[in-house]
Amino acid sequence: MEYGFTTAAYVVAAVLFILSLGGLSGQESAKRAVWYGIAGMALAVFATLIGPGSGLWLLSLLLIAGGGAIGVVVAKRVQMTEMPQLVAAMHSLVGLAAVFVGFNAHFELGRVLAMDETAREALEGFAAVLAHKDGVEQSILRVELFLGIFIGAVTFTGSVVAFGKLAGKVTSAATKLPGGHLLNAGAAVLSLLCLIWYFNTGGFFPLFVMTLAGLFIGYHLIMGIGGADMPVVVSMLNSYSGWAAAAIGFSLGNDLLIVVGALVGSSGAILSYIMCKAMNRSFISVILGGFGGPAGEQMAVEGEQVAIDADGVAATLEDADSVIIVPGYGMAVAQAQQNVAELTRRLRAKGKEVRFGIHPVAGRLPGHMNVLLAEAKVPYDIVLEMDEINDDFPETDVVIVIGSNDIVNPAAQEDPNSPIAGMPVLEVWKAKTVFVSKRGQGTGYSGIENPLFYKENTRMFFGDAKKSLDDLLTRIS
Repeated sequence: MEYGFTTAAYVVAAVLFILSLGGLSGQESAKRAVWYGIAGMALAVFATLIGPGSGLWLLSLLLIAGGGAIGVVVAKRVQMTEMPQLVAAMHSLVGLAAVFVGFNAHFELGRVLAMDETAREALEGFAAVLAHKDGVEQSILRVELFLGIFIGAVTFTGSVVAFGKLAGKVTSAATKLPGGHLLNAGAAVLSLLCLIWYFNTGGFFPLFVMTLAGLFIGYHLIMGIGGADMPVVVSMLNSYSGWAAAAIGFSLGNDLLIVVGALVGSSGAILSYIMCKAMNRSFISVILGGFGGPAGEQMAVEGEQVAIDADGVAATLEDADSVIIVPGYGMAVAQAQQNVAELTRRLRAKGKEVRFGIHPVAGRLPGHMNVLLAEAKVPYDIVLEMDEINDDFPETDVVIVIGSNDIVNPAAQEDPNSPIAGMPVLEVWKAKTVFVSKRGQGTGYSGIENPLFYKENTRMFFGDAKKSLDDLLTRIS
């Protein structure tokens, strides 16, 4: 009976997770999709607690309550600008869990194998499953838990480094130890040798050595990826965490964990590939820590940045018929989305056409800008993707760039030696006038100089984005 209910509950939970993932593809259905995910997870936890091998009720309930309380506190404290690093931190926990579960499976297998046949008959839960495995099945289990621990270790340290880069606690520049990619390759070969060693002996030491190698690969791999590729890295680590969960699901014989891990792993991999295409990056190059890429001296940027005040911006907007707003991470940091939404409402009330151009990797997390604009009640139908709006810039009177750098950088098209050479960008410089809202004259997160700021039709609207827009709104009724 308990097996039947657990299996049925897992099937329903899996369907809910699929509906949740599908619903997240659209802003209108996203809220409903989140509730599907919550319901699926609640059902999965309940079914697991009362299913085969259940026990330790008090400890389980205490851990669930403690984790839930921490989640509530984190959700209330974390700002939308901190969501990318929060996601990276969550991925690290998934990786660490995979490592711990894999070690537990190893120790439990050793304990069961040390028992005699009579003692094995009295076992329950996961131990009973292990007791009925033959030699071939035990070998397969060792490979499964080995892979789960390896992927989990890579995910853990990689996610911790990604968190540090996104939070500004670790340099965003690509940094490698002497030996670079050879160190990663050496650690990977060592892990493969440890797999053969562990497969033949079942000992703990090769598992431990592989774990250290995996932890190093995760650290060194992500340290070798620059800030401009961080959105892809977050998505890639999401995929890693899913495959780690799937591998551990095979080890535990948990069908739902396998399904959910495969969903997360495949969707993360697909998203990473889509983002790499959007950035004209090689997927293999990014996941291997920056193999290849342009090399050589970058083109010198000529000219000077010309500043403008709120009066000048307001006067130009009054004369404009069409306006495109390009938001970036700077808007998120300044929490200026409400001001942007208000500016949009006022301009549209004057009969002007106002639209938004969203680059696939704007911000530091896929969909970051879309969420912020939706939060500020900006209509969905005027928020357009890069491919939908890029051809319209030559006929646009004014473009307002708010806190963006790489995604509007003409060097991607003009400088073959630029770190972002070939990356599709929003061609804002083709508009009649471009206003760039920016704190100062720095190069931004990725450290790449932007020739847009020096073009004749560009004016720099310096200052904190929220304060600058506050000042601008006083001049636009």
